[in-house]
This record gives sequence, structure tokens and C-alpha cells, in this order.
Amino acid sequence: MESHELLRDVFQKISPKQAAAELGLSLSMVYKWAEPPDQRSGAANPLDRVAVLMQCSEDTQIAQWICQKAGGFFVKNPKGPGVHPLHLVPAMHTVVQDFADLLSVMAAASRDSQITPAEAKSIRARWEDLKSVTEEFVRCCESGDFGDLKKPLEPKK
Repeated sequence: MESHELLRDVFQKISPKQAAAELGLSLSMVYKWAEPPDQRSGAANPLDRVAVLMQCSEDTQIAQWICQKAGGFFVKNPKGPGVHPLHLVPAMHTVVQDFADLLSVMAAASRDSQITPAEAKSIRARWEDLKSVTEEFVRCCESGDFGDLKKPLEPKK
């Protein structure tokens, strides 16, 4: 689905007039977002802008943030067929190790019976990463493709 098609669907649930008012934008600008790119004049719609920002930054934090705002979490899709399922054991070990690392961060943070906002933020970041890695692992199990699971999680601060 193209971004303008998605926005057209969204405007079936919320009127463009209401969206424009809540965003503090002109109604004509909001209507332009739902036009195909070849018919659109002016600025790209916000979905296309976010897609470009994610692509040029090569960073999934934007997608993670949007998913969190929607009550979910971001999971990267496995890339096509890859390594033979014999990599299941090392991949599973990685997931278990990442979970152990999270528990270690949680234990260290709660040692003094208080968790600071910075510690809570660190725990949340590790948890969000672990949920995504674990979901990716399960999807790879289902498809028999473990090539994307070779990269360990970066430690979060």
C-alpha cells in the first residue's frame, strides 16, 4: 500500500478537516497528502518523510517509537532465505544470553531497592530490543531462516 492510499483510508475514519485542525495545518495541505505523488504539488506527506528519514539514517528507532505510540513494538522482517536451520542452537543461545543480560541490568538497577529514571529507561530500551529480537527469532524458526540472527544486541545505556 502506498502512503497516499493509507492516508486516504485514515481520512475515512477522521475527516481531513479535523486532522488539519488538530495538526494546525491548512485543509488543502492535508488533502494533498492523500493524492498520488505524480498529482501532488508541494511537500511530501508525513509518512513519506518519515520513510525517507528512516532510510537515510538507517535507524529503526523511529519505527520503534511509532509502534510504541500505537501500543506495540517494532519487529524487523527476516530477509529472504538464508542459512540452514543448523544455526538454530547458536541463534537460540543469543536470545537466551540477551535475556540474561537484561536480567542482569534489572538486578543491578534494583540492588539498592530503588530504580532511577535513567535505570528505568535503560531497562525499557533493553526490553524493547529483546522483544524484537525474540519475535524475529520465532519468525525465523517458523521460516527456517536464521541468517539474520547472527548480530548480537548492542548494550544499551
